[in-house]
Amino acid sequence: MDPLSAALKVSASGLEAESTRLRIVSENIANARSTGDAPGADPYRRKTVSFTSEIDRVSGAARVDVQRLGEDESPFITEYDPGNPAADEKGMVKMPNVNVLVEMADMREANRSYEANLQTIKQSRDLISATIDLLRAQ
Repeated sequence: MDPLSAALKVSASGLEAESTRLRIVSENIANARSTGDAPGADPYRRKTVSFTSEIDRVSGAARVDVQRLGEDESPFITEYDPGNPAADEKGMVKMPNVNVLVEMADMREANRSYEANLQTIKQSRDLISATIDLLRAQ
């Protein structure tokens, strides 16, 4: 396989992985204040995504894949909110273990990686097109 096609495959795998990462970060942000259904119930637990690098047998290029989706096992935060339906007998509510600032930083990083992969695909396509135009001119 030629290097430009390999670059396209590598970048496409990166787009897919970063798309999954952006979806998980979005879910975490959307549920940052989601409490449990009943008093003392566990709230939303932050989701995580792990990547792995694999060699594509056809092209010989390294590609990235989602290894697994997991959950952050860090402890929940408790807040005093006796009016909340999820409050226990002491008025304490378990809140999700989601830090919105961390999620926003993760989203920004995933977005930049997505854009970099997209630029690589565009450049590879332009180079393939230019190569075809050169071959036609001969």
